[in-house]
Amino acid sequence: MSNQKKILLLGGSAQQIVAIETAKRLGYYTVLCDFLPDNPGQNFADKFYLISTTDKEAVLEIAKKEKVDGVWALVIQQVFNTAVDTIILWITVKWRPKWMFSFRRLKSLLSYGWKLLVSSLIDTVYNDIRQLIIGKKYTSSDLAFYNKGKSFPNMVVTNINTAIDSVLLPTMSAEQDNRERVKAMTRRSITISCYVLVPIMVGLGVCAEPLISLLLTDKWLECVPFLRIFCFTYAFYPIHTANLNATKAMGRSDMFLKMEIIKKVVGMTVLLTTMWFGVMAMAYSLLFTTITSQIINSWPNKKLLDYSYLEQLKDISPSLIASVLMGVFLYLIQFLGLSNILTLFIQVVSGVVIYIALSKFFHIESFNYILYVVKKIIKNEK
Repeated sequence: MSNQKKILLLGGSAQQIVAIETAKRLGYYTVLCDFLPDNPGQNFADKFYLISTTDKEAVLEIAKKEKVDGVWALVIQQVFNTAVDTIILWITVKWRPKWMFSFRRLKSLLSYGWKLLVSSLIDTVYNDIRQLIIGKKYTSSDLAFYNKGKSFPNMVVTNINTAIDSVLLPTMSAEQDNRERVKAMTRRSITISCYVLVPIMVGLGVCAEPLISLLLTDKWLECVPFLRIFCFTYAFYPIHTANLNATKAMGRSDMFLKMEIIKKVVGMTVLLTTMWFGVMAMAYSLLFTTITSQIINSWPNKKLLDYSYLEQLKDISPSLIASVLMGVFLYLIQFLGLSNILTLFIQVVSGVVIYIALSKFFHIESFNYILYVVKKIIKNEK
């Protein structure tokens, strides 16, 4: 045992069992950490600690105590995904780097890009500070529930935002000299994205309790309030994304940096004020900072594009009203006293039907546009 290498595995879900067994076959002494006392991985590991994998300090202490030789947290999966992505891009994209360098272009890129880099660093530090405070001031369970509540809506929004970013910024940049064209693209992006995302976030928030109970068991029900707060917060991310992309496309990275500083000053003030009143108060503070961030992000485009925040709210109001009405109906379904899986099924099916019906009733432009695009694609395939 003294010469046997140790490996620390984070998370004891069913997916980790393969990693645990593989590590043992390779001769490692396996140490496992997980927040759930009934995780299946503990039956396969040599040693188990009942702690949250998000509690960085506790995990570090265990790593020191056990004198582990490595920490395994699905690293191979991440490396494999990155490798596959790189290979696919190399095959599908015909562009290849050349041994050329231009100081003139470097100067122009640095003049524009350093402000975006600083903005990104500020945003990253700010987002990590909130979790750091929760982990330091409160319990690992509080942090685990907070992070779990964030993970579901964050997964949805990240995928949609990535798709928008990859298309919207280069398209807007190509039209930066045509202000009306950039405004039209910004408006289309906000209305279409909100039409799709807002009902998903409303539905996820309303269906949170049966969904969490079904997927994660009742032990994780304490994350439901956090999940609902994040659903509201993330529902308006299309407004952030479209406005920020428009500002960048117009070449105003200076405004982008100024907005980031202002938003983070407001956010840190609210965070430092609410941190003394509990994790829930810190989560609710996101509702306030979300609204203020929307206003700040849209402020430059009132001048650059003649597209104010009030005009943006007016454009998405039909989708908001339809989503809220749908959410009220879905909320009432849970009082039928049905099983979680049946309740969830009825809510999902009813939500889709009701939202489409309301879209037709209110003559929502985004619905008609999506319908037109789908019909066009089907027609072209035939």
